[in-house]
Amino acid sequence: MGVEALRPVTHGRVLKIAIPIVISNATVPILGAVDTGVVGQLGAAAPIGAVGLGAVILTGIYWVFGFLRMGTTGLTGQALGAGQAGEVAALLTRALMIGLAGGMAVIALQVPLFAGAFRIAPASPEVEAMARDYMAIRVWSAPAMIALYGVTGWLIAQERTRAVLVIQVLMNGVNVGLDLWFVLGLGWGVEGVARATVIAEWGGLALGLWFCRAAFGVPAWRDWPRVFDAARLRNMASVNGDILLRSLMLQAIFISFLFLGAGLGDVTLAANQVLMQFLNITAFALDGFAFAAEAIVAQACGARALAMLRRGALLASLWAFVICLGIAAGYALFGPLLIDLMATAPEVRAEARRFLPYAVAAPLLGLGPFMLDGIFIGATRSRDMRNMMALSLAIYAVAVALFTAALGNHGLWLALLVSFAARGLTLGLRYPALERAIGPRA
Repeated sequence: MGVEALRPVTHGRVLKIAIPIVISNATVPILGAVDTGVVGQLGAAAPIGAVGLGAVILTGIYWVFGFLRMGTTGLTGQALGAGQAGEVAALLTRALMIGLAGGMAVIALQVPLFAGAFRIAPASPEVEAMARDYMAIRVWSAPAMIALYGVTGWLIAQERTRAVLVIQVLMNGVNVGLDLWFVLGLGWGVEGVARATVIAEWGGLALGLWFCRAAFGVPAWRDWPRVFDAARLRNMASVNGDILLRSLMLQAIFISFLFLGAGLGDVTLAANQVLMQFLNITAFALDGFAFAAEAIVAQACGARALAMLRRGALLASLWAFVICLGIAAGYALFGPLLIDLMATAPEVRAEARRFLPYAVAAPLLGLGPFMLDGIFIGATRSRDMRNMMALSLAIYAVAVALFTAALGNHGLWLALLVSFAARGLTLGLRYPALERAIGPRA
């Protein structure tokens, strides 16, 4: 049993993991606002659209590699709980190799990737030309950004979320400073924004590796027979592949929600987009507690410490429940004000207010699937996650077919909430099997 498993699971331990992640997430929108504000000083609409579109496309491509963060957290936490220090170091090496290789693949395939993206999201010739220039520069930090997923997962598994916060703050700070210098000082325009991001992302990886320096101080990180052990590589590939499929199905639910909303009219689409920002805020707030569950559950699984697993899952979920209650109450009380801040068109404001109750209910219905995702990631029960997501996607599709034709956008929102409930219920039904796999020890 690892040393980590001997530490008691307390409210303080959960909050120590969660709070830096919540703060880190809160800094993310700031960078987008600064990017927009800086290019907005150029006095034309095209640069704003180009940076926004280019950033969305690259973020979408990088998002595919999000499995690396989640899989690395679960596997590293389990190795830590089992006291396998050599495997902890080897997992960092594997994650870095996958991240760097994935980034190089994105660079090599950038032409078809970007062409496909513009077919899905066409823009005016001027905006598309600027966006291509932006992405052609920024894509060179793809290896750093994807490898950083692995570094982040490795640090979270060891409950080192303060380091994750420092990395995020440094990246954003460097990016903002260089944005101002390159665009307003040197007049580099959209290309200046891209260059600032490239430098910031490589700097973020460098800082992340510095935080991991202890792992490079022992020979295990380059114990190549261990790093390339076939059984361990197959297990990592299986876990990551299942998480990728699960994430793609989850994304299919949200993308289809927006596309189906577009078929109900421009005003409804705009109102739904405003209310989706409420769901994004909820996700940012809950991330920290899901990560806490991931880290503690992973260590408990490695140590085969069932009591630790239960207490970690319970305390993290308890705090997440408190947060969800607060968010739901905040949306109920201040939702109209938030809507007015995000939209100026009277008809969009009125439509968003009509459907605000669904955004109020979403945090409460989303609590179960959000926290169970963290628990199952920590336990690396990725096959269950994949299969239950497939079932939930099918239930969502049936709900859309049943409700939307009769109830319009009300039916669409009901179907989305049904998908939340289905994810929580199906994963909850698989939880006893997760405990049985840990065994009765500790």
